[in-house]
Amino acid sequence: MRIDVITIFGDVVDTVASAGVIGRARSAGLLDIRIHDPRDATTDAHRTVDDAPFGGGAGMVMQPEPLFATVDRVEPPRPVLLLGPAGDRFDQDMARRLAALDGFTLVCGRYEGVDERVRRHLCDGELSVGDYVLAGGEVAAAVVIEAVGRLVPGVLGNDASITDESFADRLLEYPQYTRPAEFRGHAVPEVLRSGDHARVERWRRAQALHRTVAVRPDLIEARGGLSDADRRLLEEFPAE
Repeated sequence: MRIDVITIFGDVVDTVASAGVIGRARSAGLLDIRIHDPRDATTDAHRTVDDAPFGGGAGMVMQPEPLFATVDRVEPPRPVLLLGPAGDRFDQDMARRLAALDGFTLVCGRYEGVDERVRRHLCDGELSVGDYVLAGGEVAAAVVIEAVGRLVPGVLGNDASITDESFADRLLEYPQYTRPAEFRGHAVPEVLRSGDHARVERWRRAQALHRTVAVRPDLIEARGGLSDADRRLLEEFPAE
């Protein structure tokens, strides 16, 4: 998969894209992450990418010319997606949809944002990683790259990691334990040490349901509520 990022702070994105499983996948050629600085497409001595807004107001706005010129010059993969507060909410479902593509491009705004012509006539869509304000789109781009990149086949060593984790089935992940079996008076649940794999799977499903009902009931509602099988599991295994 190829992911292009257009940003004036490429080091921020490159640091995340070079670490952990994403960095290893990048080195192995599973992920082709390319970072482009719109300053490289400017024509003035100061490499200007921003200017004061028409109509007045605080701050500066990123100019359309360097961003359009960058896309023209490098021909990044489509869709070209602007990272901004008015975009579609980025979630696990959207991560899966992007992971099914051959590639896409992220445009990182800065200052007071980008010229509206970038949003309307250069980008194919807009993504938001949440209802809060960031200094720019670089951190959001890192979130998208990591969430999408780990879904690309071969990036994770164990494909079950994708299917068992939070949001995989609109459920939060079940509790995880490792050695020692007892720590400061707190023991690992007996079922996980029983060797009964079918029972372990039922317990894990029940705990995922318990946790989601308690913390994110909106996810249960989005799944259409609890099924009869879900209710039986909740009765069989109490919440941890």
